[in-house]
Amino acid sequence: QVQLVESGGGLVQAGDSLRLACAASGRAFSNYAMSWFRQAPAPGTERTLVASISRSGGKTYYLESVWGRFTISRNDAKNTVYLHMNNLIPEDTAVYYCAANQPLGIDYVPQQRYEHDYWGQGTQVTVSS
Repeated sequence: QVQLVESGGGLVQAGDSLRLACAASGRAFSNYAMSWFRQAPAPGTERTLVASISRSGGKTYYLESVWGRFTISRNDAKNTVYLHMNNLIPEDTAVYYCAANQPLGIDYVPQQRYEHDYWGQGTQVTVSS
């Protein structure tokens, strides 16, 4: 079992930056590839993958609309994965969820929701225009 707790969300203005953190407890954090998903407030909106990072930290994936603005990173010594978000826009408003995937390969980057076995409760990010 892995428990995930997100933090760092809040209300900001367009153009501002935020850093989300996801602290993991339980089994060895280094065994997991980690991802950030988001779900916008509109009814029926699906949870969308924003960024993923491999177990090694050497491979990443980003949603096209956040490319160049968001950076995912991990600190295995602190059992934490981060999402650095710069130049935020109102369309980034969503609940952001941290998720963990246990792949066989250290450079595998999960990109599907069903691949993730553990989820946090989410943290709200609201960007005003």
